Amino acid sequence: MAFFKKLKDKLFKSSSKLDEGLEAIVEDGGVTEAAAPLAEPVMDVDAPVSHVAEPEVNSSEEPVKPAEPEVDTPDPTPVDVEMEQPAAAAFDVPEAVDPEPAPMPAVNPTPAPEPLPSLSEPTPTAPEPQKRGILGRLLKRDTSTPVLRRTLDDDMLEQLEELLIAADMGVDTALRVTANMAEGRMGRKLSVPEIKDLMAREIARIMEPVAKPMPLYPQTPQVVLVVGVNGSGKTTTIGKLASQFRAAGKSVVIAAGDTFRAAAVEQLQVWGERAGVPVLTAPEGSDPASLAFEAMTKAQETGADLLMIDTAGRLQNRGDLMEELAKIVRVIRKKDETAPHNTLLVLDATTGQNALNQVKVFQEVSDVSGLVMTKLDGTAKGGVLVALADKFGLPIHAIGVGEQIDDLQAFDPEDFAAALTGLDVE
Repeated sequence: MAFFKKLKDKLFKSSSKLDEGLEAIVEDGGVTEAAAPLAEPVMDVDAPVSHVAEPEVNSSEEPVKPAEPEVDTPDPTPVDVEMEQPAAAAFDVPEAVDPEPAPMPAVNPTPAPEPLPSLSEPTPTAPEPQKRGILGRLLKRDTSTPVLRRTLDDDMLEQLEELLIAADMGVDTALRVTANMAEGRMGRKLSVPEIKDLMAREIARIMEPVAKPMPLYPQTPQVVLVVGVNGSGKTTTIGKLASQFRAAGKSVVIAAGDTFRAAAVEQLQVWGERAGVPVLTAPEGSDPASLAFEAMTKAQETGADLLMIDTAGRLQNRGDLMEELAKIVRVIRKKDETAPHNTLLVLDATTGQNALNQVKVFQEVSDVSGLVMTKLDGTAKGGVLVALADKFGLPIHAIGVGEQIDDLQAFDPEDFAAALTGLDVE
């Protein structure tokens, strides 16, 4: 729950965009309605009830005590708190007021009347305005607050589709989400919170099958190749994952395969020192495939559980750089034909729909096995993760919403869907 709160706070750009859009959609053609009223009570309990304090009785007859088969007789001493009388006892009160009561409407046992006034104030002078009944208090429902609702029709559905497309969910995914939301609900009047709840449930349903942690295998060293475009957050992600695996009792080795950027090597060395994980480096400009081969040899000699190999950022449309990545994979497989055992593609959420093209190309070159989405705190288009799950079905191992070590966590579809839509979760 702590990470959900952080996720919701960090995803404020996406959730606020959807919030504003949903409110505008409901306001466009919506109608303000009062909350559904409770059933009319049999008797007007809000009117002054003089018979509670001074019952009028025939002087020749003794007043009949009210029947209270299931309730103890209240202490006549005035109390400071308001007391509620059960429905059964409340219905019996008129029989005790007058031996010859005036004709009354037929009693319907279904409605539950409001409680009698406080015993400490036996003769109220005026009824309380907008007083909720027993059911209203039990259901914690404010029957006096108006709610803006709009009928779900084709026009509203089209507006919802456009809103989700604007959040980078993609056309196909947006159509699927809205179609599922509308199933069996066309013609119903919906409020903004109700729409959020429906939307969050449909998003979570799409993402549930891909919410999987990175698998760990008994074979050692387990080689984890980390790929992605420039600036996607690969180096930081490797440092965070290595720290978390180390904390879980795994021995980890990092290979700084981005030999073209000195800052990447230095950044990994900082994370390695922080996590107590060795970082293998090579001179700037050297062949990254050779470093990967040497790192595998070193990991085997030391009995490491995991070898995490960083790679240089490369655009998916650069054929020469993608061929270099393919070379790293070929060299690794000379050492272990089953390696790499995991190929993590790190995606920057701010790239939007371009992330779909990245997944397609990297999957062809390096056989991507799982995704990590970073920088969800810096975009108003977090819906791209839903589109990725819907189109490719690749496991989403983790998401990042900041620079701190605990800002990279396992992906939870329900928490993500609630945070993305701005749905309040207790």
